[in-house]
Amino acid sequence: MKLVLDTNVLVSALLSPAGNPARVLDLILNGQLDLCLDSGILAEYRSVLLRPRFGFNKNNVEELLAHLESIAEQVTPLPLKMELPDEDDRMFIEVAHAARAIIVTGNLRHYPPAARHGVEVYAPAEFLRLLSS
Repeated sequence: MKLVLDTNVLVSALLSPAGNPARVLDLILNGQLDLCLDSGILAEYRSVLLRPRFGFNKNNVEELLAHLESIAEQVTPLPLKMELPDEDDRMFIEVAHAARAIIVTGNLRHYPPAARHGVEVYAPAEFLRLLSS
């Protein structure tokens, strides 16, 4: 199954290794789910994970991102017309749409149904329930 991981899920996974976001990340790292991304998503991951407030080790972040980049499906999305509460989330819908992937996010309200272009969007817990059914 292909998915696009919103940055907030990646941050939550690293902050709480026993939580649902971490379980989703583990499934990606174990090759059970296919991560889709583009250079913009990877750049956002790097920018956010290296913020001092999180206190993540820079070398560990770079190692994780290099690994994610090496296993991910690299997508070149086309621009889509939509209005979003946070324009920074546009790239996640565009990549998911191009890859025919699901988005997993902790901010469902950032992806209103009218702007999804048919992309399915789930919170981590809901996504894990979907997988187990």
